Amino acid sequence: MTGLAVTFILPDGREQTLEAEAGRSLMEIGRDADLIEGTCGGACACATCHVVVSDPWFDLLPPSAPEEDEMLDIVPGIEETSRLGCQIRLRPELDGMRVSLKPA
Repeated sequence: MTGLAVTFILPDGREQTLEAEAGRSLMEIGRDADLIEGTCGGACACATCHVVVSDPWFDLLPPSAPEEDEMLDIVPGIEETSRLGCQIRLRPELDGMRVSLKPA
């Protein structure tokens, strides 16, 4: 792989590792692979890109914005490390990141 790796853990437990350039959002990467819906296109307005970030990656992320927190409040099954994929942009220190997808 020449890009940054991110592994999506699917609701059935299967894993799919994808390669992407720095600066792309998890929503974009997952949507391009038909793993994430991303209805609002990354506008932080729908929560269809909800992911659960695995440790230790969660601690490397910037804090969520109030708009993201408001959207997460409507997500069923939210977890302590839940985030919206549209708000997480890949950067070199996130190479190897693992996120879980919840059933739709």
